[in-house]
Amino acid sequence: MPFDGVVAKCIVEELTEELAGGRIDKVLQPEADEIVLAVRARNRNHRLLLSASPRYPRIHLTGTVKENPPVPPAFCMLLRKHLTRGRIVSFESSDYERVIGINIEAIGELGDLSQKKLVIEIMGRHSNIILLNEAGRILDAIKHVDSEISSVREVMPARQYIPPPSQDKLSPSGLDIGQLIGLLDTSGKNVERFLLDNIKGFSPLLCREVCFRAGIEGSRRTAGLTDRERSSLADALRSVIEEISAGRYSPAVYFEDEKHQVPVDFHCISLRQFAFMERSGSVSKVLDLFYASRDNAERLRQKKADLYKVLNNSIERCEKKLAIQQDTLRESADSEKFRLYGELITANIYAIPRNVKKVSLLNYYSESGEYVEIPLDPDLTPQANAQRYFRKYAKAKSTYANTSQQIQQTQAELDYLESVLQMLDNCTTVQEIDEVRQELVDQGYMAQKRRRQDKKGAAVTKPFHYRSSDGFDIFVGKNNIQNDRLTFRVARSGDIWLHTKAVPGSHVIIRRNGRDIPDRTIEQAAVIAAWHSKARMSSNVQVDYTQVKNVSKPSGAKPGMVVYTNYKTAVVTPDQSLAESLKV
Repeated sequence: MPFDGVVAKCIVEELTEELAGGRIDKVLQPEADEIVLAVRARNRNHRLLLSASPRYPRIHLTGTVKENPPVPPAFCMLLRKHLTRGRIVSFESSDYERVIGINIEAIGELGDLSQKKLVIEIMGRHSNIILLNEAGRILDAIKHVDSEISSVREVMPARQYIPPPSQDKLSPSGLDIGQLIGLLDTSGKNVERFLLDNIKGFSPLLCREVCFRAGIEGSRRTAGLTDRERSSLADALRSVIEEISAGRYSPAVYFEDEKHQVPVDFHCISLRQFAFMERSGSVSKVLDLFYASRDNAERLRQKKADLYKVLNNSIERCEKKLAIQQDTLRESADSEKFRLYGELITANIYAIPRNVKKVSLLNYYSESGEYVEIPLDPDLTPQANAQRYFRKYAKAKSTYANTSQQIQQTQAELDYLESVLQMLDNCTTVQEIDEVRQELVDQGYMAQKRRRQDKKGAAVTKPFHYRSSDGFDIFVGKNNIQNDRLTFRVARSGDIWLHTKAVPGSHVIIRRNGRDIPDRTIEQAAVIAAWHSKARMSSNVQVDYTQVKNVSKPSGAKPGMVVYTNYKTAVVTPDQSLAESLKV
């Protein structure tokens, strides 16, 4: 876990400097396991986040504002009762433990000054936020732990608060590094695990950093280290501990590449194992940036999950239906054969004996004059057999026509569902996901979970906006509703419309503004269209383009479905770096 004991020590020092003496104005609970304290300190407003999330527990100042539930949870109401208008006296932590206490002075119900303590325990899935009275008894906790869950340590109202058991490790403060290195031979573990199991407050990330500075593979067995490697390990460990003890913090978020799009880790100590970073003078800003991106990704994943399920199930249903319809079409494709059988039997009706199972008749429609063997029902007369084949012909012909139409409808529905799936992949905000959800509700693929009271007044998301190297504005729809709006309401008749050929993707518009559009702009717009399509990982993608006046929507077509004429085709390879460089 990146939020280790060293980060906890650093954040306590920072929060003490920023918030000690501050007044708690509001208490909010936007998530089931998350509390936000609005604090006024040093003539500034702050938002202190405490999260007991099993995946991302932490405490830090945040600039992220989340929507709160219409009815505050019970724990939130309790905190409001005891902490609102209270003054933060101090923050405390003990010897690199990830248990942080906030001491608060508040006015009690009888108007007397009382002492409260808000404790956050950062322990993975066992994380918790607990409110204590001045006697150290639990008033309540965001997560209750009764005797059925833990017989060792209950976290329930009215119980005496018992801190989590201390780790049986050595504190970095006053650590005898020589003595620690002397334990390597008897460890039997790899180097990273040895450091993690013996030094309090160290996370696997910090242990890897020590190994990196020492030039040693963390997976190496401790007993196999040479004297020189032991010396390097001691020097690297000493340098890290000196930075911690001296408070030489250098908070930073670390990224997987130079684009700084995907944060992979953070720490308050400078990590030399990463090449790409974004430093900050505040550990809270680092934590906020890192966890906001992780939280946002998790929230988007959860919001998309049921939509993916609906879309994938609907696509699978359409594919099965399409396969059945194609089989039916193949079976009914021989309808002309039945008509031929009926006509040949009719033409030779007096020459066909009764009660035969088959007959060979001259095919007078064929130039070669071959004979055709026709199966017969011996229980029927030749005339009844002819009528039977004419009925088969009529049924097969009708089935062929109806099935052909059904295949077109099913294929159109499949194309639509795949386009929605592509749009869902491109969604980067909750609002964009909600628009896709509403589109599926409107099209009957999902039920409305709750009444949308704000539907008429709800703001719609804006399309992606790019600007070509020649200065032309390029707009890209984010979903099918937006595609229709962009093409038929926003775009002008002379603007250029682009879309990937036979591949689900976004509608793309190049604004002409009375100017001739050069080939370079069309090529760049085609690259953008290919990037915002299902073919974004392919090469040599065909992108059709034409004037908006040549694009029309068939009657009854689903959102985003159009037909177009008088088009040209460009062949391009999707390029994310080009798209990002042109984004406005």
